[in-house]
Amino acid sequence: MKPVKVTCLGTGDAFSSGGRLNAAYLVEAPDARVLMEAGPAVLAGLKRAGVNPAELDLVLISHLHGDHFAGLPFLMLDYLWQGAPRRRVVVAGPRGLRDRAERLMSTMYPRLDLGGLDRMIRFAELAPERRLRLQGVELRTMRVPHTRRDVSLALRLAVAGRSIVFSGDSRWTDRLASFSAGADLFLCECSYYGSGHGDSHLDYETIVRHRAGFDVGRLVLTHLGREVLPRASRLKLETARDGMIIRL
Repeated sequence: MKPVKVTCLGTGDAFSSGGRLNAAYLVEAPDARVLMEAGPAVLAGLKRAGVNPAELDLVLISHLHGDHFAGLPFLMLDYLWQGAPRRRVVVAGPRGLRDRAERLMSTMYPRLDLGGLDRMIRFAELAPERRLRLQGVELRTMRVPHTRRDVSLALRLAVAGRSIVFSGDSRWTDRLASFSAGADLFLCECSYYGSGHGDSHLDYETIVRHRAGFDVGRLVLTHLGREVLPRASRLKLETARDGMIIRL
């Protein structure tokens, strides 16, 4: 099997706790470059990693909260002014992603002509509980309990013989264990240390309690909040950091 590299470009929560960038993860395989999530500082994350945004093939968005998709207008801006992608990029996410991204772009840059973007970007809708193939990547989706009106997804990628699962944002559900079973890497959000913060995010104590039920090669906690970060060096489970590279 050929190597796959995962770079954690942004591992912070919505508040950029600890000065971390918002959610963004780059998966590089011999035949595909996939960006999972596009937080507001995604361009900074890509360029710090020495990656040209024009070399992306696929962008996946788990849900429509700003810390996960608000960097899309800056990708569009980069394509319009810095260099078109090498081939048309597929941007895939829950229903409504295209409308929100384009409205956000038009709000921030109201006089910018977006007419050329259709030649550079193709939006695709990701429905829950589906299997599909995009840009040579096998993809599975699962709805997770994070948002109520909008759809929030966990994502499972199969590329170059490796499987990578990303929880998205979610409170605990037993389905995370079955959805991630057999994966080489499970990137699992961990916004809090203990429970008692509502019903939309995971916490460290809950993940530890269920750890034995995860059949994964490597579990890495991400989307880390201010409760988790001061304890990170003492935790039993591995935590991600901005710029961290995971080789599979």
